[in-house]
Amino acid sequence: METIKLKRTASSDPDFRLLVGELDADLRLRNGEVMDIYDQHNIIEQIDTVVIAYVDNIPAGCGCFKKFSANAVEIKRMFVRHNFRGKGISAAILKALEEWALEIGFNFTILETGSRQIEALGLYQKMGYENIPKYEPYVDLPDSICFRKRLV
Repeated sequence: METIKLKRTASSDPDFRLLVGELDADLRLRNGEVMDIYDQHNIIEQIDTVVIAYVDNIPAGCGCFKKFSANAVEIKRMFVRHNFRGKGISAAILKALEEWALEIGFNFTILETGSRQIEALGLYQKMGYENIPKYEPYVDLPDSICFRKRLV
């Protein structure tokens, strides 16, 4: 059985950059030109709250969060490489991000995903996320679906 190891890191991590590049390519394949609109909301700024999952020392997936409000963080850049899907990696990453957010004093997570990210929709519902009205900057984007979870 493969062992999943999680690493807390920052957005400057080369493995995170590699995975995000693959995420962007995957999203562009699924969503086409609409990504021209979404790309501006997915810029990697300096984020110090990144989790990377490794399987046998190979980067398999990632996610991160950034402060959204005084009591909430926004989950961003969730991705698992195709050949590692179905192994619980995305749930492990998301749980690690939630625990980290709670450790540093946040009570909620929010996130946005697209209607064509079927795997993501299933994951977030399975992990206890509730559908919420779209928040800025996604309010006018028809394919956006937003979620929230109370951590405490």
